[in-house]
Amino acid sequence: MNPNLSRLQAYPFERLRQLFAPVQPNPAFTPISLGIGEPRHAAPDLVKQAYCDAILNSGGLSVYPATAGDPALRKAITDWMQRRYALQLDAAQVLPVNGSREALFAFAQTVLQARADGQPALVVCPNPFYQIYEGAAYLGNADPYFVNSDPARNFAQDWDSVPDDVWSRTQLLFVCSPGNPAGAVMPLSEWAKLFELSDRFGFVIASDECYSEIYFRDEPPLGGLEAAARLGRSDFKNLVSFTSLSKRSNVPGMRSGFCAGDAALIKQFLLFRTYHGSAMSPVVQAASIAAWNDEAHVVDNRAKYRAKFARVTPMLSSVLDVALPDAGFYLWAKVKGSDTDFARELLANYNVTVLPGSFLAREAQGSNPGAGRIRMALVAETDECVEAAGRIVQFVQSRS
Repeated sequence: MNPNLSRLQAYPFERLRQLFAPVQPNPAFTPISLGIGEPRHAAPDLVKQAYCDAILNSGGLSVYPATAGDPALRKAITDWMQRRYALQLDAAQVLPVNGSREALFAFAQTVLQARADGQPALVVCPNPFYQIYEGAAYLGNADPYFVNSDPARNFAQDWDSVPDDVWSRTQLLFVCSPGNPAGAVMPLSEWAKLFELSDRFGFVIASDECYSEIYFRDEPPLGGLEAAARLGRSDFKNLVSFTSLSKRSNVPGMRSGFCAGDAALIKQFLLFRTYHGSAMSPVVQAASIAAWNDEAHVVDNRAKYRAKFARVTPMLSSVLDVALPDAGFYLWAKVKGSDTDFARELLANYNVTVLPGSFLAREAQGSNPGAGRIRMALVAETDECVEAAGRIVQFVQSRS
């Protein structure tokens, strides 16, 4: 077996299952989970209809799909990029993928290569982070290097803390904006810094942007390709952005997204995916076209999150150190004492599940930046989230 499999750590939700194994939740309360970031708003009717029509009418299940995707899907993607970011992309700069999770992992395997000096390549990641980044590094025969977020700077990563000898071994940088779990959006100045470092040291930037369409400010979040274009980098050198319909359109089970950017990297990624056997089903492609071509359901979805966060955030901020994020559907709260104790006791007393922040981060530069925090995914309907928030308020008050 691949020896690097032994380097993979348990996924946060497996660790959560182990943490809760001895806990008996209070049966006086119905269970509410804020632990998993799985969208639970209804999938749009137009997407479901397109899916069914493709099964019944197109014969899409009777043909092998092209890995590059149907031209109609690639046009729907480029049209959306033009509407959303005012970018004019051609078909060679976009590639449909089976969700951003699969693509982020596979992209690392395309980019990473053995170093001539025998030292392992490095993959720089934010900390806390999406665990796929770490696994992609290990299974690409590289080592992750974690850059801690700073609560005093809206949870931005301290890129200046990374020494040159780390950057010189770096082949891939994962960024996540809007971030998971804190929901921070990277400003143009931060992108400029990363582009300068990429030019200087030659590494590739993979920009995870799956939360870009759930935001709470008037201005939508800045995207990586948008930032590059504003800075005169219209060729998107060494930059590929990844996004998904899962959060935007509430279809996580459909496994549909795309990546876009540097045409040379996209060409090599397409080659990898052709051998990888990761072509998107024609049925999913048809439903994806309907989703990318419609914005009304996205506006409605965003309004639901805004209304929900407007009710829940003030409740929780009265007892916890927490604030409305820039974007995303998480609240990232500081708690007193151990985050794992908090989560375990909350489940035992009020039957509400939250995710300990330490499970989303690693010990780096002498600290785990997730320790003493919890992540709450406000993915259920508003009434259920408000009920959970009320229980959390009671719980925190009972611990005081």
